[in-house]
Amino acid sequence: MFLTITTTGTPERPATDLGYLLHKHPEKSQRFSTSYGTAHVLYPEADDQRCTAALLLEVDAVALVRRGKGKGRGGAPDSALAQYVNDRPYAASSLLAVALNDVFSSALRGTCRARPELPSQQRPLRVEVPALPARGGAALVHSLFAPLGWTVTAEPVALDPEFPEWGDSRYVRLVLESEELALAEALRHLYVLLPVLDDAKHYWVTSEEVDKLLRAGEGWLAGHPEQKLITSRYLSRRWSLTRQALDRLELVRLAETDDSEVEEIDNAVESETETEEKPTPLAVQRREAILAALRGAGAARVLDLGCGQGELVKELLKDVRYTEVVGLDVSVRALTIAARRLKIDRMGERQASRVTLLQGSLAYTDKRLKGYDAAVLSEVIEHLDLPRLPALEYAVFGAARPRTVVVTTPNVEYNVRWETLPAGHVRHGDHRFEWTREEFRTWAAQVGERHGYGVEFIPVGPDDPEVGPPTQMAVFTQLTPNDSANDKKEAKAA
Repeated sequence: MFLTITTTGTPERPATDLGYLLHKHPEKSQRFSTSYGTAHVLYPEADDQRCTAALLLEVDAVALVRRGKGKGRGGAPDSALAQYVNDRPYAASSLLAVALNDVFSSALRGTCRARPELPSQQRPLRVEVPALPARGGAALVHSLFAPLGWTVTAEPVALDPEFPEWGDSRYVRLVLESEELALAEALRHLYVLLPVLDDAKHYWVTSEEVDKLLRAGEGWLAGHPEQKLITSRYLSRRWSLTRQALDRLELVRLAETDDSEVEEIDNAVESETETEEKPTPLAVQRREAILAALRGAGAARVLDLGCGQGELVKELLKDVRYTEVVGLDVSVRALTIAARRLKIDRMGERQASRVTLLQGSLAYTDKRLKGYDAAVLSEVIEHLDLPRLPALEYAVFGAARPRTVVVTTPNVEYNVRWETLPAGHVRHGDHRFEWTREEFRTWAAQVGERHGYGVEFIPVGPDDPEVGPPTQMAVFTQLTPNDSANDKKEAKAA
């Protein structure tokens, strides 16, 4: 099995830069031992105008059998015969994807010590895979690669050219072409989607595969229209792992967005007006409103749910009244950035004992979140699909049950005040919805009634007389039994 990667260039940007990116010299033929055979890297052509690198994987069928790995999902052979008679040596599969990772690991990570400027450069690329299993046919190949910007040619391979009436096999000849794409992105697409199309893995799938998928899918998988199919197939249809991966994608806080930029723009929408005196950014006003609500509640132990890169956690740690601060996020990368920004590794023992960063999903109940004075959901709920919102509601208000819950979310009515935001568009591409003031109040009141909380609504930012504030905030306070009974009597009397 093999694939080729081709790029073109100019004297100023020679095509042979591909050798630097792949960390493989174009004038050499190299071989690498893998768990299932030998991988060869060679260059059929290499000059300034055009350069092609080929990865050829010679599969050791005996080694494959000795490891007890046939062709079945999750590493289980379909049958005893499948261990000896299968397409693994001939067609691109998860074996080739693993070889890509082993042989081109630096290129996949987007690193190049010799020429550090190269990995970020976009260049014309052409990828060819002569024999690719495609469970779902050419149509599925298009639906997987086309949304990523590739021009896709997927030619079905006939079962036998001498007998066309037999029809096509499940294999295609795949050609992918892109005018501008970074090589690392292209390799990550292949690393994930080759096993997805094959719909079979040669090794047992564990929870580590979730991290591999999200790492390789960073920047493109969360918004892919076939996200669920990709996730399910990559994880060999193991439902528990698939659900875990989808939840982490669902609640991802866009960790790549730098909070220092958010200070200047709120959810990628520019400030409404510029005055001689620079206005306080909405993100700062929002944090100040949240801190005021927490002080008013007398909270000492606080949860920041969907903490992102830790801006609110950082502010909370500045105030000694907060004896314990927990930041929870679904994104491991965001938590890593938060830990670095908070300088946790350099904190004194007493300060470090006040802060904890946890990875977790708000779609499920979590015993670690129980017993806190307050919880904050700042700009979180709008990143969920509406059908998933009841799960978050129960996890926070029904299971964790902090005494106070602070929720902020955009006010969609205010969007008309931003000239830079096209009509009908939400403030950020990852927002699944944005509510009017009435919609938010209705939801909050229903949540409070179901779980025994009173609700107060506070505007954040300039409160426009026509469309309201840019951010709306609800402060939920847990009712005592007497309060709850009185509320019911008042409602009944009304």
